[in-house]
Amino acid sequence: MADVFSKEKRSQIMKQVKSSGNKSTEEKLIKYFNERHIIGWRRHYKVKGHPDFVFLDKRIAVFVDGCFWHGHDCRNTRPAENVDYWNLKRQKNIEHDAAVTASFQKRGWLVIRIWECELKKKNREKLQEKLSPILLQSDEDMVARPDE
Repeated sequence: MADVFSKEKRSQIMKQVKSSGNKSTEEKLIKYFNERHIIGWRRHYKVKGHPDFVFLDKRIAVFVDGCFWHGHDCRNTRPAENVDYWNLKRQKNIEHDAAVTASFQKRGWLVIRIWECELKKKNREKLQEKLSPILLQSDEDMVARPDE
C-alpha cells in the first residue's frame, strides 16, 4: 500500500515520534537478574547517556540495545524502502552509542552493551559472558552474606 503522505511529510511525522523505551527487553534482563539473585541495580537513573541499568557501587552501566536500531545485523532485517534514510539513522545511533560509551569510560565506568538477541535462551552463554563482571561480584556478595 502506498503511503498517503509525501516523503517529506512522512519524515516530519516520524521525527515527532519519541522512543518510549525498550520495556520488553529490559523486563527480560530484570528476569535474568532475579534468577541469578543479582542485586544493586537501578533503572531510569538520570545521567547523560541514559543507561538502562546502573550499578552505582560498582560503576557499571548496562545498555540493552535493539538489534535493528543500533546496528546489529543478526537477523538481516532491513527495510526495502527508504534505505538511505534507515542506514543514516542506524549509523547515527551507532556513533551516538560509541560517544556515550566513551563518556562513561572516561569517568571510570565499565560499560556493558547487550544486544536484544542475546536475551534469547539460545544465547545465554554470550549474555553470561558479557555480564560476568556483575555475576562474579554478585557471587562474591552471596558468599560474604550467606542466606539466613
